[in-house]
Amino acid sequence: MKPFFPHNTRRLLASLAGLLLASVSQAAIPIEQWSQASGAQLYLVQSPANPMVDVQIDFDAGGRRDPQARPGLANLMASATAYGVKASGGEPALDENGLSDAWADLGASFGGGANADRLSFSLRSLTYADLLEKATALAARQLGEPVFPDAPWLRDRPKLVASLKEANTRPATLAARAYAHAVYGEHPYGFESTEQSLGRISASDMRSQHAQSLKACGAKVSIVGALNRAQADALVAKLLAHLPSGNCVALPAVVEVAPLAAAHEERMAFASAQAHVLVGQPGFKRDSKDFFALTVGNHILGGGGFTARLTEEVREKRGLTYGVSSSFAPGLHAGAFTIGLQTRPDQAQQALALVREVLAQFVADGPTEKELQAAKDNLIGGFALRLDSNRKLLDNVANIAWNGLALDYLETWTAQVQQLTVADIRSAFARTLQPEKMVTVVLGAEEVK
Repeated sequence: MKPFFPHNTRRLLASLAGLLLASVSQAAIPIEQWSQASGAQLYLVQSPANPMVDVQIDFDAGGRRDPQARPGLANLMASATAYGVKASGGEPALDENGLSDAWADLGASFGGGANADRLSFSLRSLTYADLLEKATALAARQLGEPVFPDAPWLRDRPKLVASLKEANTRPATLAARAYAHAVYGEHPYGFESTEQSLGRISASDMRSQHAQSLKACGAKVSIVGALNRAQADALVAKLLAHLPSGNCVALPAVVEVAPLAAAHEERMAFASAQAHVLVGQPGFKRDSKDFFALTVGNHILGGGGFTARLTEEVREKRGLTYGVSSSFAPGLHAGAFTIGLQTRPDQAQQALALVREVLAQFVADGPTEKELQAAKDNLIGGFALRLDSNRKLLDNVANIAWNGLALDYLETWTAQVQQLTVADIRSAFARTLQPEKMVTVVLGAEEVK
């Protein structure tokens, strides 16, 4: 559900978020962690100066657990909780309009969605007692007692199909889909919604998915705001009150992303002013010991904008593109390492050859000492920007909770970056990437003669 705040409330929340930045950027960020009797795990950062709270509830029910024939079901189910709630505790049932109006009246927001790994719901509210109590009760109903009526889904599904058809006319969409399929193969990370798969999803599927996926014992709840531990504990107990209790049965393991056995190249004809080039392979999991070395190394290679080596070689020296970048997407499984650029169709082969050359040299030799120091200065100097809003701080706490990171992760982040050496980065890249086994997708280039 799209967040909505009355004008005055929006201004107040924005002001409070600014004040939060001032406080967190000048002090350590202690994170309290404990579990409730239900099994729910809680992570709290207290920010008592400002009367607001942000909450994120995560479940191991993201896209990687979608049925293969119904990719996107988790995300659609989470969004569809906004279609309405059952009557509960003397409160009447609400349809989607009534639910939206109720949130608007409170000046609060609640909604859900899913990425490849997790299913998430977020609540934002002021912490004035009367408002927070009502917002928590309403969020608990939407989380635990949605109705998933047929009519709104039958209304919205054709819109999604039309949007998908339109997206399928774009070269970037076609290139990205071919690339994901080649990198991930049969792993769920590579599954995407199609017109046909959307047609197979019903409101009944959403009801079943909700019943199977949302249990209090499986919740990881991150909280940032003006609540003490006792208040946060009570809030979470109310939020999860309508979910099934009891011990969670261990979920079946999801197969890992298979490494590439050989290089794979796919060229796609498309009448486009720009050729789209994607190069990469499975990268690393978020719990890798090489996380910092790979993150900093990628900043130097292609993630650091105009200071990156790929930008210097491909754009600045040769003028083959307006922009080129590289990225890692680590998750519970090995997310893709990707280099992407657009260029004139007649220059695509030259740009591709240069990208491969730069990548191979970086994997073999690593960065220079000068490049490494510049990257450290940039990343450490910009660290406060990772925490410059209530939402960003919550994202970081949720990242710690979801990935089982140390509670002092944010406090030690700069030290982890500062201690890296050129040898660390070279070794990490050598362990992770094999330039001779990359997937290459080129869409819209002139035919190679």
